[in-house]
Amino acid sequence: IVAGEIEAFTARFGPAATADGERVQHYLTWDDENFACLRRSVAAARDNARSIREVISLEVWEAINELHLWLGGPDAQAEYQDERYGFYRRVRSATQLTLGLLRSTMLHDDPLDFIWLGVLLERVGQTSRILDVHHHAMSAAGLHPIVETALWLSLLRACSGFESFMKRSRGAVTGSAVAAFLLLEAHFPRSVRYCVHSARDRLAEIRPPDEERLPGARAWRRLAALDEWLAGKTADSLDHGQIHVLLTHVVDETAAICQAISEEMLTRPQRPVRDEVA
Repeated sequence: IVAGEIEAFTARFGPAATADGERVQHYLTWDDENFACLRRSVAAARDNARSIREVISLEVWEAINELHLWLGGPDAQAEYQDERYGFYRRVRSATQLTLGLLRSTMLHDDPLDFIWLGVLLERVGQTSRILDVHHHAMSAAGLHPIVETALWLSLLRACSGFESFMKRSRGAVTGSAVAAFLLLEAHFPRSVRYCVHSARDRLAEIRPPDEERLPGARAWRRLAALDEWLAGKTADSLDHGQIHVLLTHVVDETAAICQAISEEMLTRPQRPVRDEVA
């Protein structure tokens, strides 16, 4: 559900297959018919990097290429079978290495602004989706408080926010506190609010808001509006029953912003076709 693949998965394997953890993991890791799987995603990142090889640094290219080659080889398959946690940790570490190399080895100009704008908008969507699914499941399950606390902590670890949350909350773990942290914490680099505001800054660097002649005005207006809307939210104002509505709005607006950026700034305009003169 978080990856947006529930319909495609159940269409291929049937609704009962969602209870098969091995099949779900294989589908999200290796299945080449699933464009969101890890192997296809890394391959697509490598193709994109190769298409702009003159823009990115050698270190970035090598990090992406090494992850791609490892996933396509027998060592990754063996580690997946024998040490599942280590496999996912290696993928995560290689991804974080690539993100760090982007910021530490490239010029901080338009190409990096575009790349980081994409990273931030992706984080907005993924954090919102995983929090929405997790929050809904936890609310409906009626779990024992100890089990519920453990699952909220696992969500924080999945978002690399365990230590940061503990510093902010002083150890008090509740669903509302975790949701407010991942949504609104302005100083946590994976929170929805932080990523939306940072994405707004990156887009403003690419096309200054006062330059109306430049493409991207619609994307800028929607991103600025989403940023201001989130800035007006507080932890106290988050109603338990409204979190799903809020997160759905964030996901929908992020998709609309990405679409506007694609249409206004990344799509090459078509030249008018002239009738040939006989």
